Amino acid sequence: MPAVLVNFVQLLLSALMLLILARVIVSWVAPRGGGGLIAFIYQATEPILAPIRRLIPPTAGLDWAPLIAMLVLGMIIRVVVRL
Repeated sequence: MPAVLVNFVQLLLSALMLLILARVIVSWVAPRGGGGLIAFIYQATEPILAPIRRLIPPTAGLDWAPLIAMLVLGMIIRVVVRL
């Protein structure tokens, strides 16, 4: 796989991981939401987190979807880099 494509995929997946982390932090700090940036973060991460939530619903008030998504994205990054 060309190095440019590997770098692009790695950058894209890393950005998704940062957006998921930002969503977790925003949910702790401002759970009711807010401006346009917060709406963008939610819209960018919901397509990734919603299918995971359907498989593993939140238990005892903890949403495991962000953690699982970040682990899967991390594994995908490692696989792509090794190609």
